Amino acid sequence: MNSRDGTLYLAGGFAGGLLVGLIVWSQQTRRYRRDLFSGHKLRRLAALGYLRGQHTPDNVLLLRDYVNWETHAKLRRRGLRILRRMEESLA
Repeated sequence: MNSRDGTLYLAGGFAGGLLVGLIVWSQQTRRYRRDLFSGHKLRRLAALGYLRGQHTPDNVLLLRDYVNWETHAKLRRRGLRILRRMEESLA
């Protein structure tokens, strides 16, 4: 095996790992999209990540409820940023 073959294997492994990581994250965000009011911070973070791309009037109402409910400051701020962007895009 020469160095060119090794480089190709390395690049292929990196691309494959990146692809698997993206698939796993996508599955987690779909799984957790209903967990916006979960007791687990990571699930709420994943739900916010999913909702970030779902600009609908219903999600604006849901995020308003979430922001008022959330006790963790960083998650509340993230929810507010997403809510503001969503309201601007729907205006």
